[in-house]
Amino acid sequence: MSTMVRNGSGEPKLSPAPTDETPSSSAAVVLKMAVMEPQPPLELIRNLCQKLSSEGIAYCHWKSNAMLDRSAVGDNDLDLLVGRADVHRFTDILCRLGFTRVQGPPEAQMPGVVDYYGHDPQADKWVHVHAHYQLILGHDATKNYHLPIERPYLESAVQSDLFKVPAPEFELVVFVIRMVLKHSTWDAILGRQGALSAAERQELEYLQTQVSPTWMYVYDILNQYMPLLDVTLFDDCMRSLQPNCPFGTRVKVGQRLQNRLRAHARQSRMADLGLKLWRRAAGTVRRRILGRVPRKRMADGGLMVALVGGDGAGKSTAVDELYTWLSRDFETIKMHMGKPAWSRTTVAVRGVLKIGRSLGLYPYMRGPVQPTLEADLSVFPGYPWLLRQVCTARDRYLTYAKARRFATNGGLAICDRFPLPRVMSTDGPECEQMTSPCEANRFIRFLAGLETKYYQQIMPPDLLVVLRVDPEIAVERRPDEDEASVRRRSAEVWQLDWEQIPAHVIDAHQPKAEVLAELKALVWSEL
Repeated sequence: MSTMVRNGSGEPKLSPAPTDETPSSSAAVVLKMAVMEPQPPLELIRNLCQKLSSEGIAYCHWKSNAMLDRSAVGDNDLDLLVGRADVHRFTDILCRLGFTRVQGPPEAQMPGVVDYYGHDPQADKWVHVHAHYQLILGHDATKNYHLPIERPYLESAVQSDLFKVPAPEFELVVFVIRMVLKHSTWDAILGRQGALSAAERQELEYLQTQVSPTWMYVYDILNQYMPLLDVTLFDDCMRSLQPNCPFGTRVKVGQRLQNRLRAHARQSRMADLGLKLWRRAAGTVRRRILGRVPRKRMADGGLMVALVGGDGAGKSTAVDELYTWLSRDFETIKMHMGKPAWSRTTVAVRGVLKIGRSLGLYPYMRGPVQPTLEADLSVFPGYPWLLRQVCTARDRYLTYAKARRFATNGGLAICDRFPLPRVMSTDGPECEQMTSPCEANRFIRFLAGLETKYYQQIMPPDLLVVLRVDPEIAVERRPDEDEASVRRRSAEVWQLDWEQIPAHVIDAHQPKAEVLAELKALVWSEL
C-alpha cells in the first residue's frame, strides 16, 4: 500500500505504491512489458537526466510513464514538468547539452509550454523535450484547461531508474481529467474521437495497477488538492472512459467536468468549441487537399545552408540526405542555386529567343562553360546568350530571396551550389568576362551591369559547406562523364585556399556515412 510521507516543508508527499501488492489482474500487462528486451537510454537523454538531478532541478516526467522505456531511447517525446523557480537553470542545462528551441504552428503553441530539440549523434536520433511550466491539458486542438497543481505534483515525484516520476495516484487523477476532456465531450464523440486509443487504454490499466487497491490516496489527493473535483464526479469520469459507457452518460460527465473547470479555462466553452471545429476543418483541408503537414520552426531564427563542391564530391547526395534528415520534423526546403527554377520572365524571354532561332533570325551560340579559364574574347557570344545569362542571374537572385526569407522566418533552407563570384568562376557573372571592352556597346554594358547587380544582392549563406575531393578520385567516381570536364570542375574546388573564406571544408574522400555524420554535426552546431 502507498504511504504518505512528509517533506522538509511539512507538505504531504506521496511515495509510489510498492509492486508487491499489485493486483493479479495486472500480471498480463507487467509480463508483456517485461518480455520486451530493454534498450539502453540514449547518451544525450542520460546526460540530461544526470544534469537535472545533480543540479537539483524540480522536475518530473509528468505523463505517459507507462512507456518510459520508449522515452529513454528517443522514440517518444520527453514530457517534462518543470518548477517555475527552476526554469532558467533548466533552460541553461538544455543549452549546454546542445538543445535548441523550436516552435510549432501557431495553433499548436500554448502558454507555459516550450519545445526543445537535441540530436544524439551516436544513435542519429532526435530528442524532443516538451517542457511544461504549467499543466495545460484538454482536447488536442486547443488544450483549453490549466490545472494549478504543479507544486504538489512535483513534490510527489520520486527518482526512478532514469527520470523523476510523479506519484501514480497524482498521475492517475490528471490522466482521467485529460482523457475525459479529450474524449467525453459531445463534439469529440461526434467527430469520432470518443474512444481511447490502444496506447491510452493501456496507460489507464497500467496506472490502475500502480495505485493502492482501496484508492484511498487518490481520494486524499482529490480532497486536499482538487476539491472542485469531488469523489463522485471522479468515479463518474472513470466510468465514462469504459468502452461500454452509454453515449448520453459520457456527454453529461464531460459537461459536468467542464463546468467544474470553467474558472481554469483559457477561453470560454463556446470560443473553445468554435476553435476546435475550425482547426479540425482547416487541418483536414491542409493535409488532404493541400498535402501539407505543419512542422516545427526554429524559435531563434532558421538557417540557410549552402553546399558547394566539384563533380564527384557527393554534393547532391549530401543535399538529399540532409533534407531527408531535417524535413521529418522541421520546416525545410531545398533549392538548386546552380540550376534555379525559371521565373515567368525567364520562360517568356527564352520562348521568344527560341522562336527567333527557329525562324533563322540568328544562329545558336553558346558561351564557354568556364569563361575565366578559356574565354575567347575575340568571339562575341551573341545577344541571346547574354540575355540568357541575365535571366539566370535573376532566377538565382529570386531563389536566394525565397530561401533567405524562409530561413529568416525560422525554416531551414538547403542550397545545392551557391554563387561565389569572387571565389569560384562557376555560378557567377559571365557577361562582362565574355565581352571585349572595345566591342561593348551601351546595350551590352547594360546587360552586364544588370547581371552583376543581381549577383551583388546575393549575400553569403549562414553556413557554407565545401565538399572537397581530389580531382583524380572525382574522375574515378564519374566514369560515364567526360574526364577532362570532371577534372577541371573538381580542380577549381580542390585548389582554392578555403582557409581565407568563411567556409567549413569536409573531406569528401571519407566514407559516405562519415561525411554525413560530420555534416549533420556541423549543421546542428549552428542551430
